[in-house]
Amino acid sequence: MARYEINGGRPLEGTVTISGAKNAAVAILPAALLVSGKCRVENVPDISDVRILLDILEGMGVKLAYPEPHVVELDSSEVQCTEPNPELVKKMRASYYLMGALLGRFGHAHVALPGGCNFASRPIDQHIKGFLALGADVDEREDYVALKPTEGGLHGARITLDMASVGATVNIMVAATLLPGQTVIENAAKEPHIVDLANFLNTMGARITGAGTDTVKIRGVNSLRGGSYAIIPDQIEAGTYMAAVTAAGGNVLVQNVIPKHMECITSKLEEMGAKVIVFDDAIRVMRTGALRQTTVKTSPYPGFPTDMQAQVCVCMSLAKGTSRLTESVYETRFFGYCAELESMGANIHINGKTATVVGVEQLYGSTVYAHDLRAGAALVIAGLSAQGTTQVEDIHYVERGYEDLIGKLTALGAQIRRVED
Repeated sequence: MARYEINGGRPLEGTVTISGAKNAAVAILPAALLVSGKCRVENVPDISDVRILLDILEGMGVKLAYPEPHVVELDSSEVQCTEPNPELVKKMRASYYLMGALLGRFGHAHVALPGGCNFASRPIDQHIKGFLALGADVDEREDYVALKPTEGGLHGARITLDMASVGATVNIMVAATLLPGQTVIENAAKEPHIVDLANFLNTMGARITGAGTDTVKIRGVNSLRGGSYAIIPDQIEAGTYMAAVTAAGGNVLVQNVIPKHMECITSKLEEMGAKVIVFDDAIRVMRTGALRQTTVKTSPYPGFPTDMQAQVCVCMSLAKGTSRLTESVYETRFFGYCAELESMGANIHINGKTATVVGVEQLYGSTVYAHDLRAGAALVIAGLSAQGTTQVEDIHYVERGYEDLIGKLTALGAQIRRVED
């Protein structure tokens, strides 16, 4: 098993370039199944989730080419398969986007239920609600979902989500793109990768409006043509490096970002004592003094993202005073990583959806275990900030979403290496 070994206590200095957005890539690549002709996708992150997804697509008959780093060309014109490899599907959460893509292209699908991080129970009931409204017959079993048209056929529909689910919004958008009529998604998710998916589909010939607002409208088209599209930078990767500088200290230029996407994170880190300078496509983060307590409540975009909850908790652990962190999306997300931080000397008390974090002077190196992707990133930040050596185990979770983490941190002066046992 591989692990990260980190000798902490060193400030971070230099420049880091952010990769393409994981959450956008894992939605856009399945959506390429809808495209007639060759589709070129640029700024694709080289992470395990993307590699698994590309293996799934290739196994279905998608012709793939890699003309240069971070560029994938996909030709789905000869795909006939509507039952992707279940063993690969079970390795990642976002594989459920294949349901919407296959339903939209072929009218039917047989897709295993996905895997991924297990920090919370994340049902797909809102996805199913959308598919039913679009005229699909849904057979949901313990380990797979089968979709086919009802007697009335597939068609556009008005769908009001019970919660602003990113996954359901993506799946409904993709499924509805080629269906007759208009589909309206109310209470839609507004995250940047929702907008990026809509922009990708529109570049290929779709007619989608309202992405980034509560109401998304999809006017069905007969086909999508080939084209070229570049994925947006990763908001959460950028936030993770910003939190790392805030916790460990230093001066880092985080480049290839969209500053507007970072505002909810930037404001909290500034509140805690980091100095942030915003440029057109970069953000400089500096921290030399003591950190201050703060209060954070996660919420859907444009609020503070749940995917940054664990990383900011590390910063809170090193801040003077008592901070409060409330999780409004996945309340069980605290369990696991908070205990690992406590083994490093953090003082965290959990009461339901709220963690009370009493700042300590110092964290100390320990052997800790990543329980999911973002928890693992938080433990890396803690290791960078800690006195002594930290061993982070179960790093396969971290490598699902962070490209070249070792190389990027080493370039900033961190002493971190990947160790294979």
